[in-house]
Amino acid sequence: MLVGEPDDLFERGKIADLPEGYRPSDDEPYMNPRQLEYFRRKLLRWREEILRGSDLTLRRLQEDSERPTDPADWASAEAERYYELRTRDRERKLLAKIDAALRRIEEGTYGFCEETGEPIGLARLEARPVATLSVEAQERRERRERAYRR
Repeated sequence: MLVGEPDDLFERGKIADLPEGYRPSDDEPYMNPRQLEYFRRKLLRWREEILRGSDLTLRRLQEDSERPTDPADWASAEAERYYELRTRDRERKLLAKIDAALRRIEEGTYGFCEETGEPIGLARLEARPVATLSVEAQERRERRERAYRR
């Protein structure tokens, strides 16, 4: 069973029905069941998009197995394949982050900074649903990384 499948969460009473067009709001309790369900669905849709893209890439690579005879065409085809494979590798890493976010929803830790325990914030989660740090904690981490690179 996939992390966060509806039956699993309904049994524990963690998710709620979402009205059509629902968007999380600061006017409601943070990470209430509706918000958790909203982000769970958003993550699952994102995951499905990535998996569909991967399937498309695999089919395209299998279909384009013949090497063009013209060196320029061959180089162009190789560059496209390389770009596509790099994109899919980044998406593979993103899938792991999506799965981790779905686990955090199930565990009840989603939406809270892993360093400070403070809320990450709805706007940040809307923009980056796999975020694990608040904006402030992320900025601190980036400053430390820049300082150590010098």
